[in-house]
Amino acid sequence: MIPSPPLSLAAESAAESAVDPGFSWGDLLLQLLLATLGGWLFARWQVPVAWLLGPMALGILYSLVRGSLLGVASPPLPPVLIMGGRSLLGLVAASRFSPETLGFAATYALPLLLCIGLASGLSLINGYLLWRWASLDRPTAFLSAIPGASFGMVAMSEEMGADAIAVTLLQYLRVLMVASLVPNLAHWLFQADTPPAALSLGATLPLDLPTALLLPLCMALGIGLGRVLRLPASGFLGTLVVALVVFSLWSQPVAIPPPLFGAGLLTVGLSIGLRFQWAALRTLIKAVLVDVGLILVLILCCLAIAYGFHQVTQVSTMTAVLGFTPGGLEAMVATVIELGGNTGLVLAMQMTRMFTILLIGPGLVAWLVRRTAPPGSKGGS
Repeated sequence: MIPSPPLSLAAESAAESAVDPGFSWGDLLLQLLLATLGGWLFARWQVPVAWLLGPMALGILYSLVRGSLLGVASPPLPPVLIMGGRSLLGLVAASRFSPETLGFAATYALPLLLCIGLASGLSLINGYLLWRWASLDRPTAFLSAIPGASFGMVAMSEEMGADAIAVTLLQYLRVLMVASLVPNLAHWLFQADTPPAALSLGATLPLDLPTALLLPLCMALGIGLGRVLRLPASGFLGTLVVALVVFSLWSQPVAIPPPLFGAGLLTVGLSIGLRFQWAALRTLIKAVLVDVGLILVLILCCLAIAYGFHQVTQVSTMTAVLGFTPGGLEAMVATVIELGGNTGLVLAMQMTRMFTILLIGPGLVAWLVRRTAPPGSKGGS
C-alpha cells in the first residue's frame, strides 16, 4: 500500500532526508537497471521524452508485478536520488531560461490568468464528479482533482479530513497520465510548429573544470535553500532559483551535459512509476476508473484552452500546450526541453498555476465542501 504522506512541507523535507528502513541495494540496482532498459528501448522506438517515459513504464511494471505476484509493495527510490533527479532538472531548466520570458508573461498576464482559472475550474468540476460518481467523500474528491501541486494536496489531505491514500493515488494517476499522454500528443500534433530540441542524449557538450564544480555546488545550495524556504518541489525550485542567479553571473553560458539531463529524467520517471501500488489500485478501482475518464476529458479541454491562448498571444502551440497541462511540473519542463519550445515561458506558466493553487487551494476546497454539504451535515462525508 502507498505509504502515508507527510502532513506539511516541513515534514516532507524531513522525510526526504531520511533513509527508508526497508531499503535494499539489490532492489535499487534492479530498479535502476530496469529504468535504464526502459529509457533505451523507448529511445530506440523514438518515443518522445524516452528517458522519462521509459523508466516510468518499467517502474509501473516492476511495482505491479511485485504487488500482484509476490504480494509485496515496491520499495520507493531513496529520497536522496529523487531529490537529486529533481535538482538536475532544475539545473537544465535554469540553463534554458531567458530573461525575455518574464516580460512576455507580464505582457500577456490577463489571458494567462484567465486560462489558468478556466483550467482550474474544470478540475474542480472533476472533483465534484468524483464525489458524485466514485463514492468518495467531498474533501478527498476535491483534493484529488486539483492539478499543479500534487505534493501539496497530498501533504494537506489528512489535515483537511481527506483519505490520504486515495488523494495520493489519484493525484499521481493524473501526473502519470499527463506525463505519458501529453508529450506524445504534443509531438504528433504540434512538432512542426516548434524548432528541434537543442539537447540530445547522443550529443556531447564541452564541460570545463570550473563549470563541472559549479553544477554540484548549485545543486547542494539549491536543495538547502528549497528546504529552508519550504518551497514545494524544493529540489527542483530551490536549484532553479540558485542556478538562475549563479548562471546569470557566470562568465560564460552554461550548457548541461545531456547525460545529466537523462539521469534527471530517469530518476523522476522511475520515482513516479514506483508510486503506483497494486493494493491501492484494487481497493480504489471504481474511483480510478472514473478518474481516468475525467482526466482524459480534462487533457482534451486543456488542449483547447492552450490553442486559444496560442491564437491570442501567437506563442507556439507546443509551448502553450505544455504550459497549460494539468500537472507534472518537472515532466513538462523536461518535455519542452526535449521537444523544443520556450522553456522559460512553460516554467513561468506552470509555476504561476502551482503557487496559485497552493495559496488558494485549501481555502477553496474547504469552501466547496461546505457549499456542497447537505443542510445539517458536517461537510466531510
